[in-house]
Amino acid sequence: MEPISGKGQRFLSSGNIAFVIVVGASYLSATAAIIYSRRAIPGWEAAVLILVGAAYLIVGTYGFATCRRSGSLAARVGYFVIQLLLAGTLIRLRGSTGELALILLPLAGQSALLLRLAGMIPVCFLIYLTLVMPLILRSRWIDAIAVALVYGTGIVFVVVFTRVAASERAAHGALAEANRQLRDNAAQVEELARTKERNRLAREIHDSLGHYLTVVNVQIGAAQAILDQDRPRALDHLAKARALTQEGLAEVRHSVASLRASEIESRPLPEALAKLTEQWNAAGVPARLIVTGSVRTLTPQSNLTLYRAAQEALTNVRKHAQAANVNLILKYSDEPSVLLSIEDDGIGSAGSKGGFGLLGVRERVQQLNGEVRVRTETGKGFALEVQLPA
Repeated sequence: MEPISGKGQRFLSSGNIAFVIVVGASYLSATAAIIYSRRAIPGWEAAVLILVGAAYLIVGTYGFATCRRSGSLAARVGYFVIQLLLAGTLIRLRGSTGELALILLPLAGQSALLLRLAGMIPVCFLIYLTLVMPLILRSRWIDAIAVALVYGTGIVFVVVFTRVAASERAAHGALAEANRQLRDNAAQVEELARTKERNRLAREIHDSLGHYLTVVNVQIGAAQAILDQDRPRALDHLAKARALTQEGLAEVRHSVASLRASEIESRPLPEALAKLTEQWNAAGVPARLIVTGSVRTLTPQSNLTLYRAAQEALTNVRKHAQAANVNLILKYSDEPSVLLSIEDDGIGSAGSKGGFGLLGVRERVQQLNGEVRVRTETGKGFALEVQLPA
């Protein structure tokens, strides 16, 4: 029964239409009874009946909608006082309840919508009194009791039916709102998934392509440095750079194809790290892999995270450390964890925040409930430790 939008739509709401139909039917019934009785009605009485009847219709439609919108208790109480006075005036002018009894039943339904139980009961009682008092005063008590029972039953039925209908409508509204929120949440989850996937792709491209480009750059630089003095070695460096370029291109293709099986997924972690150190040794950066403890199988996610951490650390060594040596220490402890430490003897730094690559390492490790530790000091090298549950 809530207004939808616009004055015309408010008036044509289902509640107002029902009110107009019921009250209009009651008016037609009263008019037919007057015509059938052939009783002459003074002009002033007919005019008052028409004016009061029109006022009851107008207040019962526009006034009811206004009260529902305002939410004011005083306005709602005033609404029922005015409607009861208007209905009582109509019944008093007609001389009996009779065919005008129907005009008060919609008012009982409106009380169930506008008032709480403590306010609805007195209003329904006043409606009941307005209906039965003329019967009590003008009819035999046995007839009055019979008709009063019918009126009472009608009021109870209207109130209960209205309450049930309002509850169902509220439930439908709540369900529609819940569905809307679910759609909004689904859209947010979808956007979050897209963002997460973009970040994952960015990390993969940075870790894989960045690593290959750095090593290729080292090989080309070494070839340029010795091209005039040792042409065979320079050509060997260029051949290695070309091979690494082909590997990097393949890695990029893998990343674009949703990052399907990478090198770490096709061999054990120690073997993959051994190949990685060989690449760096070939590029002129002495790197050594040390594996301690009993090697055991890790999850693919853990293997990839440790491998990418090693790639990132070695890339940073080449770019910033100015190191003569770098050690990769893979330690399988007796505790259910594995530790990878990459340590260099370079210039170190005063801070340890790192760039996007180190941020990507931290994100990967956090997703696996692991821990990242950075140890560095100016002139004393740089160490990156990644510990994951095994």
